[in-house]
Amino acid sequence: MSSEGVDNSRRRFLTTATVVVGAVGTVAVAVPFVKTWNPSARARSAGAPVEADISKIQLGQQVVFKWRGKPVWVVRRDQKALATLNLPKVVDNLRDAESSESIQPDYAKNIQRSIKEEYFVVEGICTHLGCSPSYRPNMITADFEGGFYCPCHGSRFDFAGRVYSGVPAPTNLTVPPHYFINDGLILIGEDGVA
Repeated sequence: MSSEGVDNSRRRFLTTATVVVGAVGTVAVAVPFVKTWNPSARARSAGAPVEADISKIQLGQQVVFKWRGKPVWVVRRDQKALATLNLPKVVDNLRDAESSESIQPDYAKNIQRSIKEEYFVVEGICTHLGCSPSYRPNMITADFEGGFYCPCHGSRFDFAGRVYSGVPAPTNLTVPPHYFINDGLILIGEDGVA
């Protein structure tokens, strides 16, 4: 075989170009494949616990985190909000004031429905049709002292997510499993030592 008439520079160029195109193609195929190994997005939607940094939440503020594809609210209740939880005009108008028909861990079966009374952790999904109520700390009327209000069908919940009587929502808002890792961090989705 004769090497006459062979352009070595062209041969090197074609070989290099083939290698580069092959490498780019391999990377293009590998990137999506490797991304599937990352469990963060899939695990969260499947129910893996989520860390919630609550260190900067101000009194009266609500912060939203996502767990299992649902909004989870952490509300730092002030003394005014906490005081409404025992008011007869609130308690007497609640459908399930003792939270006996609602979903919450045993450590949240108290008047505040929380581990630490100041911090309220709750799924932000109305128990009527799955709408998302809004946090209304200043929505005070003759029969509502503030809390959560679902504008879709008018369901109202107090600052502990307890549902008022006479509204479409059948049960209190759901308190997910959670625990305090430390004073500024909560793990949502897993029970721990309270």
